[in-house]
Amino acid sequence: MKAVLALADGRIFKGKSFGATGETTGEVVFNTAMSGYQEVLTDPSYKGQMVTMTYTQIGNTGINPEDIESNQLYLSGFIVREYLDCYSNWRATMSLDAYLKENGVVGIQGIDTRALTRHLRDKGAQNGIISTVDFDPESLVRKARAIPSMAGLDLATGVTCAQPYHWTEGLWDLADGYPQVDKKDLKYKVVAYDFGIKLNILRCLVSAGCDVTVVPATFPAESALEMNPDGIFLSNGPGDPEPMTEVIENIKKFVGKKPIFGICLGHQLLGLALGGRTIKLKFGNHGSNLPVMDMATRKVEITAQNHGFSVDILSLSHACRLGHENLNDQTVEGMAHKELPIFSVQHHPEASPGPHDSHYLFGRFVELMEKHK
Repeated sequence: MKAVLALADGRIFKGKSFGATGETTGEVVFNTAMSGYQEVLTDPSYKGQMVTMTYTQIGNTGINPEDIESNQLYLSGFIVREYLDCYSNWRATMSLDAYLKENGVVGIQGIDTRALTRHLRDKGAQNGIISTVDFDPESLVRKARAIPSMAGLDLATGVTCAQPYHWTEGLWDLADGYPQVDKKDLKYKVVAYDFGIKLNILRCLVSAGCDVTVVPATFPAESALEMNPDGIFLSNGPGDPEPMTEVIENIKKFVGKKPIFGICLGHQLLGLALGGRTIKLKFGNHGSNLPVMDMATRKVEITAQNHGFSVDILSLSHACRLGHENLNDQTVEGMAHKELPIFSVQHHPEASPGPHDSHYLFGRFVELMEKHK
């Protein structure tokens, strides 16, 4: 079946449909990871976006129940050069095509993803539409231009959990799968704010010795403090942090009272709570092969990233120092408070998919909690 991708600036890409049929809209971005498409599909941070995979062949390892990062798909559409229906993996239980259909995600294959990626890199991420029912370029471009910009959208409160819950599952073990960790082995009480939290972040916290209670995005700080946690964790998530004013005010109430660790959107929200500002990037950073420097050690880490906004560190020079820097575009990848036990990173130390170079950051959070217990 035919499918068409139209961008808001008028660029048209013609291909073939896979996954669900119909019409879908969102901000078109590109991801440079060579593997891990299932984790990409299930990352809540992609809500409202259509993801282009730059690697040429996608689908060859199928889909399995262990590699999900959330219990549903949040992205709007999936764009690949070549979809492979013949999958081969000992854990696979279904094809990518069937998975997208089951979850109602529209996909397009057979387009020149290199040309699309270069276009997005040069012109910037922009809204688009994939359709298997309307092939009129003018009509499609008109629809793409009618989509609200990602800037100004609070999407995190639409993907957060409804009620607090306890998490005890640790990191994957080849012999036993995901273990349930005994509560007596979890020394540090952590309240984790869910703005679209990935499951592997929770597993990393538990494996580091944290007794984790996950709470909704707008859970009152007063209620969280009543739990007497050793630390506060702020998760990843989708959308623009700036309109999340209720959440930002909430985070301010933890400053100076508890150690705080933020990742991705949590990092941005923390920056705003400390008095800084955020900016929207031209095309963002999405992938699992992006170099970052730890400014304290001068060591380079290869990291997983998924963000379209960044903290302006100059707006926080009164309170924070630069912790990590992106070596591709020199954007802020981490910060640490000059006096308080507070730090955050823009990249994903849990990876999934991606390298584990930054996994030590969970240990750093534990060290802060131990020091301020």
